[in-house]
Amino acid sequence: MTTAPNPGEPRWLTAEEQAVWRSYLHATTLLEDSLDRQLQRDAGMPHVYYGLLVKLAEAPRRRLRMTELAKDAKITRSRLSHAIARLEKNGWVRREDCPNDRRGQNACLTDRGFEVLKKAAPGHVTAVRQAVFDRLSPEQVRQLGEITRIMAESLQPDGTDADLPWLR
Repeated sequence: MTTAPNPGEPRWLTAEEQAVWRSYLHATTLLEDSLDRQLQRDAGMPHVYYGLLVKLAEAPRRRLRMTELAKDAKITRSRLSHAIARLEKNGWVRREDCPNDRRGQNACLTDRGFEVLKKAAPGHVTAVRQAVFDRLSPEQVRQLGEITRIMAESLQPDGTDADLPWLR
C-alpha cells in the first residue's frame, strides 16, 4: 500500500518502508533470541536478568530503588518484582527497605551476583560483537547509534501521565 491520498486515511508504508520495517522486526527478534539463548546456556539466566544485574552493578553501591530499576530496564514494576524474586532466590540480589521512604525498596546486587555477572560478561560481549558490531563498518555503527537514539527519544515521552511500562 502507498501513501494515503485523502486526509484522515492512514499513511500506508511504501514498499521500501515495509521491507525495512519487516527486516528490522526480523533482526531484533533474532538478536534478542540469540542473546537470550547464549546467556541461558552460558550463565543460566535470561537476557532481561543479565540487564538487571548490569544496571545494579553500574549503580552507586550496587543498589537502585526498584522504581528506578524498572524505569532503567523499561519493564513493568510487576515484571521487575518477579525477576527480582528469582534473582533473590539465586542469591544474586537482595531487597532492602529505602532508608528515606518506608514504602520504597532498593534492589542490591550481592557479591555472589557480581561474580556471576563477571563470569557471564565475556561471553555476552562476544555474542553482541558477533551479532552486531563485527558486521558493521564504523560509519554504520555511528548511523545505527544515531537512528536508535532518535527512535528512543520519540518513544519515551516526558510527563507522569505517559503510558510507559515502569509507570504501570
